Amino acid sequence: MTPVLRSAAPLAEVVRGDLVESVHLGHLVTLDASGSVDLAVGDPSTVIWPRSSVKPFQAVAMLRHGLSLPPRLLALAAASHNAEDFHLAGAREILAGAGLDESALRNTPDMPVYPPAAFAWQEQGNGPASITQNCSGKHAAMLATCVAAGWDTETYLDPAHPLQVAIRETLLELTGDHASALHVTVDGCGAPLFSTTLQGMARAFGRLAGAPVTDPTSPEAQVARAMSSFPEMVGGTGRDATDVMRAVPGLVAKDGADGVYGVGLPDGRALAFKVLDGSPRPRPAVLAAALAALGAGGLPGADPTALDRVGRTPVLGGGAPVGEVRAAFASGRAS
Repeated sequence: MTPVLRSAAPLAEVVRGDLVESVHLGHLVTLDASGSVDLAVGDPSTVIWPRSSVKPFQAVAMLRHGLSLPPRLLALAAASHNAEDFHLAGAREILAGAGLDESALRNTPDMPVYPPAAFAWQEQGNGPASITQNCSGKHAAMLATCVAAGWDTETYLDPAHPLQVAIRETLLELTGDHASALHVTVDGCGAPLFSTTLQGMARAFGRLAGAPVTDPTSPEAQVARAMSSFPEMVGGTGRDATDVMRAVPGLVAKDGADGVYGVGLPDGRALAFKVLDGSPRPRPAVLAAALAALGAGGLPGADPTALDRVGRTPVLGGGAPVGEVRAAFASGRAS
């Protein structure tokens, strides 16, 4: 049995008619403001690849080493964006501020993830490009950091590059995970990717989102404020991370590929989950239920109706709703 399968538990059910058609297994944890486990489904100590959920902490490392961006562009540095026009303009602005252009990007060329943006890009006669790949804001910021720090820009994706060493150290610090257990691979965009435990990732999100109160001038606070103030830069139209940040002032959320998610609340509480099969289908239902377990809808200025709307994923039959994807864990404590 592979480690990620061990102790996995149901996170979501797919209901069609009056039968449960499918079940998505995984791991989920919520933490209180002290970092203690409040709700556990599966095993919070499971080691995972955090995928793009790690981007806020990469941005923290960049700020620590000389990156200077206005909040709107800092949010883009932590984004998996739709490649809508304002995202592309932002990535180009980051590059131009460092005296660079798109040719400096080393992320994997791809089409926009947002279908209308992909259609518009293709209509203009374009194909896969680094600027339209969803991580181009992060890569542009990585390059800008290298310029600010005096580091080589050609090799910025090498795990031994000073930038990637700094990211590794920052991730270990914020997650509290042990360096001896760290795994290293390459993410889809070509950047080095370091493993975390699920609980460590939740801990890092709690520290990040709580920083505007606990350490308001820190890089962590800067990233948290940027993301929560400009949620459209972090994802874009129709993206659940953008929607939940709009619904709860001060909330910080970041999705990742293969069913990974991390969220921090402004009071330091946090959650993280990993869908075992990597499917995005159960993600909204799991996210909404986990936020309900944390009581996010009761925070000052929150819109509980908007949070509930994020979690609704109908199952269609003949083009009409005949069921739903729903969370399979209780909103109270579980194990």
